[in-house]
Amino acid sequence: MDDADVTLERMRSFVRVAERGSLTAVARELGVGQSTITRHLRGLEAALGVPLLSRTTRRVAMTEEGGRYYADCLQILRLVEQSRDEARGMHGAAAGTIRVSCTAALGVRHVSRILFAFQDRHPGIAIDLSLSDARIDLVRDGVDLALRLGPLSDSAMKLRPLGQSRRLLAAAPSYLAARGRPSAPEDIAHHEGLRMSNVAGSDTLTLRGPDGRRHALPFGGRFRVDHGLGAREALRAGRGIGATHLWLVDDLLAEGQLEVVLPGFAPPPVPVNLLIAPERAGLARIRLLIDALVAEMARVPGLAPEG
Repeated sequence: MDDADVTLERMRSFVRVAERGSLTAVARELGVGQSTITRHLRGLEAALGVPLLSRTTRRVAMTEEGGRYYADCLQILRLVEQSRDEARGMHGAAAGTIRVSCTAALGVRHVSRILFAFQDRHPGIAIDLSLSDARIDLVRDGVDLALRLGPLSDSAMKLRPLGQSRRLLAAAPSYLAARGRPSAPEDIAHHEGLRMSNVAGSDTLTLRGPDGRRHALPFGGRFRVDHGLGAREALRAGRGIGATHLWLVDDLLAEGQLEVVLPGFAPPPVPVNLLIAPERAGLARIRLLIDALVAEMARVPGLAPEG
């Protein structure tokens, strides 16, 4: 290719740099040298005859012309990929890579096996799974689908509710034998509470009783953790009483390694949502995985349909 060419490769490099604001990050993502990305951008700007990006020592930003061209590139690249999917679909085999982000504990306990089964049915599809509890920007991070716990406010993304995650109080039999079993919500104040350090307001435990009454209780303890799997291990080790998702500990409850505490009282459920990058929603392989996740997540313990 020469500098007069506008190529898909150059357009893809430009789009990712525009979204991530870093040549280094895009080079790492695409598995090429930074010089290659620089060459793509210079060639594209030369072919168009306008500057697309403004470079500083700390960040790369789009020019006014770059912003308009970015929107056009998204449409062109989406059409190219959809056309390729449709052509492949004529032969009955979906193919390509899907980048998925998932809340870590949910991904380890349940979503991974759903993805394994999906790939067994569609061997031409590669899955790139990122497990993180941090909020992400799907476009900036190049993610197609994200499964998240908790309320969401990003209206730019397509959202597919998957249900409400039931929560309960649990503790190990060894802990309850040593410290006694609470018989009323107020008894919680005299127990060790296992708290999530990355959840705001975890020093207050909210429970709703069988009569619908809400109880807001002080909740303290000597152990805090910022990961659901760490909380699971702490509960199993008898470190205290914790509010936990049923899907996180269903096997431990069934095996008797944990017991439900105050079974008539429960913390409020938490919404589980599937976020979809809008420009990727039309791809055949993405639609296939969305359908699989919606169907299979309904089987996750404690995940009740909305409303």
